[in-house]
Amino acid sequence: MSTPPKFNRRTALMSAAALPLAAATATQSRAAAPMLGVAQAPYRRVKVGSFEVTTLLAGTRSVEGPHSIFGLNVDADTFNAVSADAGLSTDAAQFFFTPTLVNNGSELVLFDTGLSGAGTVAAIEAAGYTADQVDKVVITHMHGDHIGGLSTDGTPTFANAAYVTGAAEFDAWSGTDNENFDGKVAPLAEQMTMLDDGGSPASGITAMAAFGHTPGHMVYMVEDGGTQLVIGADFANHYVWSLAHPDWEVRFDMDKEAAAATRKQLLDMMATDRTAFIGYHMPWPGIGYVVQNGEGGYRYEAHSYQLML
Repeated sequence: MSTPPKFNRRTALMSAAALPLAAATATQSRAAAPMLGVAQAPYRRVKVGSFEVTTLLAGTRSVEGPHSIFGLNVDADTFNAVSADAGLSTDAAQFFFTPTLVNNGSELVLFDTGLSGAGTVAAIEAAGYTADQVDKVVITHMHGDHIGGLSTDGTPTFANAAYVTGAAEFDAWSGTDNENFDGKVAPLAEQMTMLDDGGSPASGITAMAAFGHTPGHMVYMVEDGGTQLVIGADFANHYVWSLAHPDWEVRFDMDKEAAAATRKQLLDMMATDRTAFIGYHMPWPGIGYVVQNGEGGYRYEAHSYQLML
């Protein structure tokens, strides 16, 4: 039977003295690991009942001068104070672009298409699907960052898909000589199904009028097995500046008064019912809850694992 080695204070000190030399030798023998930059996984999948809902990071970018976008009806001191309290820069804001896939077991439904087909398809493939598997594409509204991926080099990006959008939204943009609409949406018009408030693009999904951001902006309620989730598109575009202060005007809201009324109505509904929502521009992965803050506004509570169980 072998005798185990004996350790004492002297051998411990000798071992410690050798460590810097060993570390230096190891450092000299290999290059430093490269800096890789800020990154995140391009998809997040959760459950709504038996449905699978996958948010897709189709792109992200920094935009300077957030007060030129949010809080147009408040002065700089107010905007700066609210931002400072939330730990937010007033020099720039980070925007996220988040299309969403809903798999209800019989159809794979894509909500919005990002700025380009390439970015959205890359996220779809990272999530385990292909563009050809998309059965329906639902457009919440006609801003360029939601319709840009409908086609790639003039060819429909989702070759096997049918298309759905709100009737009021389509009618509002028709004949306006809008380059994005004319280039992306109009060529697919004959393949589009038009919905009104309460219409259903697929089983378990219901359209809800949320006008203001655009004339026919829609959000969609996904519901299965007693669980609900709202695909909220652009009814609220920032987790602080839009939720804590729903009356703050947003540059991209076409009817600012109607948009504020819609914002408050939806935020109140989701806070009361404790319903999760996906915000197209919310912090990635875009899924969260609404909580009343007791001051006439709301706060954003990021999803953790509620829709994983």
